Amino acid sequence: MFEATDLREWLGQNVVDASGDKIGSMEAIYVDTASDQPAFATVKVGLPTRQRLAFVPLAEARVGPGYVKVTADKKQVKDAPSIDTNGVLPAEDEPAIYRHYELDYQPGASGERRLARR
Repeated sequence: MFEATDLREWLGQNVVDASGDKIGSMEAIYVDTASDQPAFATVKVGLPTRQRLAFVPLAEARVGPGYVKVTADKKQVKDAPSIDTNGVLPAEDEPAIYRHYELDYQPGASGERRLARR
């Protein structure tokens, strides 16, 4: 895994799936609030007039020349929970993102958010 500071350099770069298919461009990084490690990125997907930001997990992601390769496939990301291009992730929507990728979701001990945008 790579550090969140390294990932920030890739904002705006292409995100590709394991087979190298372009999914979209990286817009933001969300870290796990318990570990402060990168957990998800938002990727700009859709037609130019109807773009949205889909969430994709960064576990096992790899950086290449001009792209970030994720383990989720393109269709899975395009079907993932999303927000508007200038939207904010509501706390109550966090569990759905984890469920979509069959990942365990645990809020903080006092019910605090699990994801924070960096």
